Formats: sequence, C-alpha cells, structure tokens
Amino acid sequence: MSAHTLFVSDLHLDASRPQATHAFIDFLANDAIGADALYVLGDLFEAWLGDDDDSPLGAAVARALHALSARGTAVHFQRGNRDFLLGTDYALRCGMRLLPDPCVIALYGVPTLLSHGDLLCSDDIAYQQFRQRVRAPEWQTAFLAQPLAERAAFAAQARAASHAHQQGIDETITDVNPGTVNAWFARFGIRRMIHGHTHRPAIHVPASDPGAWQRIVLGDWYRQGSVLRVAADGEASLRCLPFAGITLTGSSAAV
Repeated sequence: MSAHTLFVSDLHLDASRPQATHAFIDFLANDAIGADALYVLGDLFEAWLGDDDDSPLGAAVARALHALSARGTAVHFQRGNRDFLLGTDYALRCGMRLLPDPCVIALYGVPTLLSHGDLLCSDDIAYQQFRQRVRAPEWQTAFLAQPLAERAAFAAQARAASHAHQQGIDETITDVNPGTVNAWFARFGIRRMIHGHTHRPAIHVPASDPGAWQRIVLGDWYRQGSVLRVAADGEASLRCLPFAGITLTGSSAAV
C-alpha cells in the first residue's frame, strides 16, 4: 500500500447516533490500518465534559484509537468547538498527540496548515466572543470543578443556543471569511490548508491558477462519514463512508 495520511473532523459522536460511532470504529479497524498518520481535526464528540467522564462511548473510542496507534499509525488531535475540554489524560488513553490550533506540519514535504476551522469564521462575532470566553484557563478550571450533571446541563443549553443562533443568521456568516483565509496563507507562508467545522466538504483552488494554493474542507459525520486521503505524491481525495442501514440519494451521497 502506498504511503498516505488520513484526515477526519466533525464526527460529533454521541450515544444517540450509534451509526456514526460504529462507522468510525470500523474505519479505525480497517480503512485506517497502514496509514502513516490519522489527524482528527476537532469535534470528535458532540460534547466533551472533561476527561473524568467515563462514559461507555468515550471508552470505546479510546480503545479503537489506541489500537490503531499501537499498530503503527500516528494519531493526532486538534480540539474543536464541541470538545475543547479534551485533555492530556484522555489523549493518553487514545494514544494520540494533542496539537495546537492552528499548526503547520510537513505533509510529505509540503508545509500544510491544520485547523479545526472555527477561527476562520471571523464574521460570526458572537461565536468568536463565546469561544474566547470558554477557552480561558480560568473559565475551564471553574467549569471542570462542577459536577458532571451540571456540566452536561450547560453543554445541552449551549448546543441549543448555538442551533438557534445559526438558524437566525445568514449562512455566509457561519462560513469562513475569505480575507481571514488569505491572511492565514500569507501569515504562515503555506500553500495548503486543511480544516473542518463548516460541514461544507470541498477542495478549493483558485480558478486562475489551480497550483497556487489549496484549501481542503472536511465533511461531517451526521449522515455519512467523510475522510480525506493525502498520498505521498501530493494527491488529495475526499471520500464518503456510508453508514450501515442508511441509504442516501442524490448528490448528497458523494463529494
């Protein structure tokens, strides 16, 4: 098998959606075997209440990720907006390395910027203010000191508020800001960027000069899986993983 690296994001795993969990664990036990590395770019879980949460879901995912890591595939993780409290204890259980957001890696010799992607949505001022507040160490320390039940109630309320917020604004506000994207390309001196968060899977290149830069957006795992495969020769391909028992019709079944 040729050298390649895999990328996923926005799985939003939750006990209420077992198809996604089963698909991801099957992916780790089969498709991901032999990859040089797997990068999970945030929102692995619908919500992460802290590393002291010993839910069966978290335990099953940790076992599957650790098994992949033990077979030689390096596993890396960036925190997303739903699992920004995932810490070193859980990462150790998974056998994965935590990465800052954003960060630049050498992907088969090509400097490549990785990010969950929410920082690129700079037009959504309300969300950016919320993000800054909950990423503060003082806020996180106080939050993690609360009982799990209280943390779960806050997470449910935050998800409901986020849904209502997104329904009430233009969808372009929740997408990336082109100016911010261009600024990141210039700031980090890269020609390839990979991120998730927006749930709009695509490989973007400039029409006038397709080789100038590349921005790859990963898809979510709500109705099907979404995986990016980057080969050692630089070829990048996005593909879907159908969920067992779910039949999709129309263009939504493929990217």
